[in-house]
Amino acid sequence: MGEYQLNVTIDQDSGFCFGVVYAIDMAEEILAEDGYLYCLGDIVHNDEEVERLKAKGLKIIDHEDLKTLKNEKVLIRAHGEAPETYRTALENNITLIDASCPVVLKLQNRIKTSYDANEKILIFGKHGHAEVVGLQGQTNNEALVFQDIAELDGVELPHNITLYSQTTKSMEKFYNVKDQLLERGYDLKANDTICRQVSNRDMDLPKFVSKFDKIVFVSGRKSSNGKVLFEVCRKHNPNTYFISATSELEKSMFAQGDKVGIAGATSTPMWLMQQVKSELESY
Repeated sequence: MGEYQLNVTIDQDSGFCFGVVYAIDMAEEILAEDGYLYCLGDIVHNDEEVERLKAKGLKIIDHEDLKTLKNEKVLIRAHGEAPETYRTALENNITLIDASCPVVLKLQNRIKTSYDANEKILIFGKHGHAEVVGLQGQTNNEALVFQDIAELDGVELPHNITLYSQTTKSMEKFYNVKDQLLERGYDLKANDTICRQVSNRDMDLPKFVSKFDKIVFVSGRKSSNGKVLFEVCRKHNPNTYFISATSELEKSMFAQGDKVGIAGATSTPMWLMQQVKSELESY
């Protein structure tokens, strides 16, 4: 194959949101002091970043492990946790390093207030997602979680319902769900609780991706936000490739002189996008 140069640009608005930056900064500070730190669940939905922190002494545990842990420090990641986690920590003399994102904490609080006022709560979010588990926990797990409006077909709901959204959902989809519930005749209190840092990316990405021949979207496979933003990219530039690591790049994806844009999720580290850029520039 002949030599060819790609013209590569990273989207400067991509990369970690402030919630993730905050959690990782906290973890690195403690790792530098103590040499190790437990973290409840993946600190961020990006395997490459998790591996980097594991090498510094981060130990990922789950809720079962938490029950057997005593007298240790445990980090709560940006996604937040259900009340039960805090109870377990008290019982086991665990010091919680709480890096819950302020946007998520505010939402937890609003949901708890609704629940205490006996409202019937629906949460538009991904089943089993860490943030959603924490939100549901505010309602004694009574809130109904759905990730698609079709899941509500044939479900008997009271006339009055209160709708909330996981913070990283697509705004377009949320308003679509709201409209459909109103069409079905419910008395609906809809709370748009999507993080503005996420929704702003939804709005800025179309402008970015339209400038390039090809887009490489870098994200962990587990990232909800990554799925949303990848769809936004693909909608506005069909030549969009989803990759999680540089090893997934192939020369055949590109043609000589292509202008290539690199974008990522709120959980994609900038160093990984820079790695992708260097790899593309070596072609």
